[in-house]
Amino acid sequence: MNKQIVITAVLMLVLGAGGGYWLANRQQSHEQPVSSSTKSGQPLFYRNSMNPSVTSPVPAKDAMGMDYVPVYAEDKTATDEPAGTVRIDPVTVQNMGVRTVIAKQTQLSHVVRAVGRVAYDEERLVRLHPKTEGWIETLRVDKTGQWVKKNEDLLSIYSPQLVASQQEYVLALNNLKVLEKSPIEDIRRGAEDLVNSSRERLKLLDVPAHQLHDLTETHNIKKSLHIHTPAAGIVINIGAREGQYVTPATELYLIADLSTVWVYADIYEYELPWVKTGDPAEMRLAGVPGRIFKGHLAFIYPYAEPETRTIKVRLVFDNAELLLKPDMFAEVTIRAGKQADAVVIPSEAVIRSGAKTQVLIVRGPGKFEPRLVTTGLSSNGDVAILDGVKAGEEVVTSAQFLIDSESRLREATAKMLEPSAPQKSEPNRLPMEQGAHQHD
Repeated sequence: MNKQIVITAVLMLVLGAGGGYWLANRQQSHEQPVSSSTKSGQPLFYRNSMNPSVTSPVPAKDAMGMDYVPVYAEDKTATDEPAGTVRIDPVTVQNMGVRTVIAKQTQLSHVVRAVGRVAYDEERLVRLHPKTEGWIETLRVDKTGQWVKKNEDLLSIYSPQLVASQQEYVLALNNLKVLEKSPIEDIRRGAEDLVNSSRERLKLLDVPAHQLHDLTETHNIKKSLHIHTPAAGIVINIGAREGQYVTPATELYLIADLSTVWVYADIYEYELPWVKTGDPAEMRLAGVPGRIFKGHLAFIYPYAEPETRTIKVRLVFDNAELLLKPDMFAEVTIRAGKQADAVVIPSEAVIRSGAKTQVLIVRGPGKFEPRLVTTGLSSNGDVAILDGVKAGEEVVTSAQFLIDSESRLREATAKMLEPSAPQKSEPNRLPMEQGAHQHD
């Protein structure tokens, strides 16, 4: 009985040893590196799979018993491609929804749209002050918003200085009448100069021409004199009433000529490079439906608004029909005259990450190259590329962030796989590793 047990144990040991030897040979056949029969050409060298910086010119094993990975010529060619180049299976590209466009050399223009506010033309505002002290006797234009014509009679003012100036003028006229036939030329000239200076003083005090003519003809001194408006426009403000004592510091009237109006609009900083003075502009108002008013950009203010970070611009529009009223809001369109002749791609193709700006270039079916670019002006969903992309190249416009993530991973891996300075041989090499050495 004991003999039979011993024989059975021996048979089991023999079978176990044979099976283990067969499994070991089978596993070794699966773990062998790819030979030249599966890849064309001889391996250039062998690389440690756990530490890519460690290489060997002959097959070797690392300290854990793992075989070095062979590197072939076609693998080295792939490493010569730009860092981060990505290869993706065409089916995966289609599932990702990758879309592309061709970069074009074209003119890039821009249209600026903003909200505007109608305002008075500051160059056509008239502030009327008396030239002397006195009292308002009659106020003929006494309502704000009233339209006045040029040289229209606004009010009558009694001023002792005006009465005295009239008296001086009448005396000068009488003196000239007496001396105009004097045989002494200097006396005649002195009488004429006195009349001229007296008349000029009345003109400087804003005595109207018709009253000065009557005074010259009749010598009748007027207690009150008229003040006429120097320009046509709308009365915006009245600063005095009948019976009020006024001085040269008193603003009697503020009159605005509305035949031309200014329109203020705010544009954003990124639109500032496009606009310049003289650019044509259009304006639409809810209060005047169906009308498009034509104007132009007259001035760009040299500072930004601190609250909105926008830049104010001033536009000028004709208003002969007086349809444009100050403080009305309007939709303004500025057609920027500046154009950029450059390589243009859609804005969504640009990937901005930190200090880098790049795009993905299609190098072939399923092959994408990340490339740094310098961007210029942007308009209507397009952006000008100053450097990095040539006309005719194909760029990715959708799913590029997924590809970019893969590209960054590939680039980081490629840097890790780059051979570095020679390192010391790993300890505890197996006998198979003898004769192998490391090189970059």
